[in-house]
Amino acid sequence: MRYSRDLNGYGENAPDPKWPGNAKIAVQIVVNYEEGGENSIEHGDAASEAFLSEIIGAQPWPGKRHWNMESIYDYGARAGFWRLYRMMKDIPVTVYGVATALERSPEQVAAMQKAGWEIATHGLKWIDYRDVPREVEEDHIAKAIKLHTEITGERPYGFYQGRTSMNTVALGCEEGGFAYLADTIADDLPYWHVHNGKPQLMVPYTMDANDMRFSSGQGFGTGEEFLDYLKASFDVLYAEGEAGAPKMMSIGLHCRLAGRPGRAIAVQKFIEYARSHANVWFASRLDIARHWAQVHPYEATERPSEMDRETFVAKFGSIYEHSPFIAERVWDGEMGAVHDTALGLARRMAQIFRASSDEERLGVLNAHPDLAGKLAAAKALTAESTAEQASAGLDALTDDERATFNRLNTDYVARHGFPFIIAVRDYDKAGIMEAMQNRIDNDTATERREAERQVSRIGELRLQQVLG
Repeated sequence: MRYSRDLNGYGENAPDPKWPGNAKIAVQIVVNYEEGGENSIEHGDAASEAFLSEIIGAQPWPGKRHWNMESIYDYGARAGFWRLYRMMKDIPVTVYGVATALERSPEQVAAMQKAGWEIATHGLKWIDYRDVPREVEEDHIAKAIKLHTEITGERPYGFYQGRTSMNTVALGCEEGGFAYLADTIADDLPYWHVHNGKPQLMVPYTMDANDMRFSSGQGFGTGEEFLDYLKASFDVLYAEGEAGAPKMMSIGLHCRLAGRPGRAIAVQKFIEYARSHANVWFASRLDIARHWAQVHPYEATERPSEMDRETFVAKFGSIYEHSPFIAERVWDGEMGAVHDTALGLARRMAQIFRASSDEERLGVLNAHPDLAGKLAAAKALTAESTAEQASAGLDALTDDERATFNRLNTDYVARHGFPFIIAVRDYDKAGIMEAMQNRIDNDTATERREAERQVSRIGELRLQQVLG
């Protein structure tokens, strides 16, 4: 079974984004422009809007207009936008513009363009798409791009639906003209997403450093709380940048929320705070996307989780010596992006090995050859075992060393009932011999546990050779 989510990401060592000017952090501010695109009977919707307003716990009014809700949204266009615009017109900003909202706001759009802000598409209407049929959402995306192009004179290169369905990202990929998609909150750096074999850059957004939390029951109560959170986020990311691992910081604003005076002051103070630090790159999302695509272009890699069963077993069936059933069971279980790395796949294979029956595990042990034994002399080892034994110098033994290994092998099997097993790439020749001499007198239960641990370690090392 293919598991769709990637819980691994960049792992422990994220790539260096190499921000322009050796910046320690990229600060990216989004102004969501939704006013005039929200749910409204006047817009042809079934009910009034109920999301992200001053009315905590608001519910849709089916078939009715909601004067207070509409006037809250009106504030965002009439006053909030201009307050934020005056504060940020001299820095790069990305606007998430709902197409129908942009159409109803020509003066605001002119100001955005005068400031040089990027205007990404925020969809056709600011509505919830979770239950909208795929073909309808696809049609809305196409209409949003068309309307956006007619309004601004240029198609959008970024896409953020916001209130998504499980089809949204796939549809954004399939549209084919976006430099980035932003419907992800999965990382602090851009990353490549592959859909139907084609790469699409994702530039993650934020729900935490976002003024939407002013409208929730558990969130920001004052502008100072918002400012404190933004500064704390900045400080952590800036410190990581100074330590050699720069990130991007996303900030989400809404004209009707952050545009209020008591909240806008937090935005102003944060900008001043960020500017007081050296090596800070203020950028639009399109700036970030284009930089990432140039510095970290997509590189196609072999993905075990996307192989068919026959290919997977052919490639990984020998990781556990003469025991392809391990690879078969791995493929037959849940496979996902976390298994596309050597470590991820190794741990999954070890899990399957440990879950096997006692008889099967013993069979895996007995499938391993003696070290420097008769099979090695006859050149009848598997390719993996041949390379491993050679790496420790076991293919170039003196007569005395060979005689000692043969004696220890024979004594070990006679005592424990299975071959001596050790991950030879972790040792040199002397270390292997010492380990044999030390372990041979263990009780068999202890030695069985150690042998099985060594089998899993061998599997991990072999996968590092195969996958890097």
